Amino acid sequence: MEKYNVIIIGAGPAGIVTGVTAKNQFPDKSMLLIGEEEKGLVPCGIPYIFYDLNSVDKNATGPKPFIDAGGVAIADAVVKVDIDNKRIKVKSGNKFLFDKLVFATGSEPVVASFIPGHDLKNVFYIKKSYNYITKLFNKLKNKKNIVVVGGGFIGAEVAEQLAKHSDKKVTIVESEELCFSKAFSNELSKMGTEQLRKTNLNVYTSTFVEKVLGEDGVVTGVQFRDETIVEADAVIFAIGYKPNSALAEKTGLEKNAMGAIVVDNYSRTSRDDVFAVGDCSQTIGYLTGRMDNIMLASTATAEARLLGYSMFGVEIRNHFIGTIGIVSTVINGFTMAAAGLNENDAAIKNIDLIAAEFSDFNRHPETIEDASPLTVKLYVSPFDGSILGGEVWGGKSAGELINTIGLAIQKELAVYDLISLQIGTHPLLTTSPTKHLCIRAAEIAISKIKDHIK
Repeated sequence: MEKYNVIIIGAGPAGIVTGVTAKNQFPDKSMLLIGEEEKGLVPCGIPYIFYDLNSVDKNATGPKPFIDAGGVAIADAVVKVDIDNKRIKVKSGNKFLFDKLVFATGSEPVVASFIPGHDLKNVFYIKKSYNYITKLFNKLKNKKNIVVVGGGFIGAEVAEQLAKHSDKKVTIVESEELCFSKAFSNELSKMGTEQLRKTNLNVYTSTFVEKVLGEDGVVTGVQFRDETIVEADAVIFAIGYKPNSALAEKTGLEKNAMGAIVVDNYSRTSRDDVFAVGDCSQTIGYLTGRMDNIMLASTATAEARLLGYSMFGVEIRNHFIGTIGIVSTVINGFTMAAAGLNENDAAIKNIDLIAAEFSDFNRHPETIEDASPLTVKLYVSPFDGSILGGEVWGGKSAGELINTIGLAIQKELAVYDLISLQIGTHPLLTTSPTKHLCIRAAEIAISKIKDHIK
């Protein structure tokens, strides 16, 4: 029976980054990475397989970086974990011993078991599985009427991509009044929903799917609560994800109310030498200090890097301080991005904030050929000016600008810090130095704070 210093279960972003980081820091330690499939996928790139990439392999990834770092990787499924005796068994029958074990088993789609007809043939999900998505990609080629249930990022992006095929009629159904409402403020969610309507999509909001219809066990359509029927030869549910923690639960590891493995800020479970990282593990909101269920590859890899450094003792006295929730998407060429809190979150969590918004262009002068409008909206404490959240929308620059806002939140900067922010600018690359969007939004926020104090 082979023994490894570290065994990592899961070959997604969290597992690979944990392995690469740990192997680079501790090259003398033996490490094994176990994934269920030979190939994996870049999670955020999955929607673009269906049109822009038009290929599963163009979005494929794998354990090569870990192998290049000196680790060993195998494709198999772990079927049993014995923490007391520090050994695991895989589906092929092989057994391995470990000194330290990492659960990086990711997340899995929420199954619509509460909707009659959810188990009919040609009902699909967006699984983070190379083999499953390959089959889905091939099956959807000949489908003409496709209904996507769920108007969050994955549902909207998949629907938009499929609707680019001229031979397909694609419908997206969202139960909330607006799409993207769990990620963005009402203002930005409305813009995103409007952008979806500008595409070749049929968009239904405030609409509930009552049942999936079928004949001879095969999907024929969906019926809404108001008895409207939409024809469909394929239905894709994109109604959320949940932690893939079943294997860990069988070992007796504690799960929280959201089904995630309970860990501390160094990804340590309640058992010595057992860790959990990424979507399968507990996440705490940075600003709220409460359990959160944000599942992002960016968050998972941040956790993974810190775990890799501290696998054999806390060498960097810095732990994962909680998720900020930095997200972005592009719909119909319109970029939307957010970090931290917005008005919706603040109302739910009883947090006071003010909003300050500034719009300009992402190049200067605005007559430059590829210039596009850009807006920054900061959400700020009215008491000390600390930055609690932000949204950016317009051109592609929003994707990186939101990372600047995310760093400001994480480093606990206030709007007073932003007004002295030293920046580099160039006409072909950035907004004007005389009216940098973050700085101008900060100045507007300062004025609002003064009015609030009065």
